Amino acid sequence: MIQTIYIIILSYFILGSIGFFFINRKKEREVARKSRTKFITYFFIINILFFSIVINPILFQNLSILIIGFGFFEIIKLFINSGASKKGFFTVSVLVFGTLSTGFLFFGKLDKELILFTFLILSIFDSFSQISGQLWGRKKIAPKISPNKTVGGIIGGAIIAIISSVLLNELYPAPLFKTVLFATGIILFAFAGDIAASFFKRKYGVKDYSNLIPGHGGFLDRFDSLIAGGAWVALSLYLLNF
Repeated sequence: MIQTIYIIILSYFILGSIGFFFINRKKEREVARKSRTKFITYFFIINILFFSIVINPILFQNLSILIIGFGFFEIIKLFINSGASKKGFFTVSVLVFGTLSTGFLFFGKLDKELILFTFLILSIFDSFSQISGQLWGRKKIAPKISPNKTVGGIIGGAIIAIISSVLLNELYPAPLFKTVLFATGIILFAFAGDIAASFFKRKYGVKDYSNLIPGHGGFLDRFDSLIAGGAWVALSLYLLNF
């Protein structure tokens, strides 16, 4: 089953590379280069997280702690660099991020099949949102907060992710309606987490949280949706008995 899933992931990446080829072929060389860097870096990130879950979930738990730690570091750094401005907003943001981070850490202690299911849904949604958004996205959702988010992109990514959740039912063996509802919750939380992280950046007037990850920016630029989506899974299982 794991081998089949990995083949599916590679197939998605091949489709993604074809999509990015058509997206970048008419763009300026420097813009295309940055897009390739982002795509290649994302490939390595996906593989690192995938194998950390499959080989030993403790590895993923340690990566979760690392992600959360760098996330707090980036939030605090932006606050300090702003001259400690907007203290009330910063306090609320830290509380929200702390709550989601707690859920994400509990998420890391779940069965590896469920962690893998969530991770795949998030990755597929994120990847195909970008591809479909650049190919067909016209209407922007929140141009002042996250200018690259489009209605077409979100719909395209959500459709592929929900279809994939049904195909991955061996990892989350549940009735069809429950699987779709569960995957929809992951997608909604991932999207909300992404928007919230972007809103925080805009408040402090920066494009990226840092430049730690080539082509992506900071840890929160890359893992905001994973943290929020994982928090939803923890919430739905531990508190809602989903």
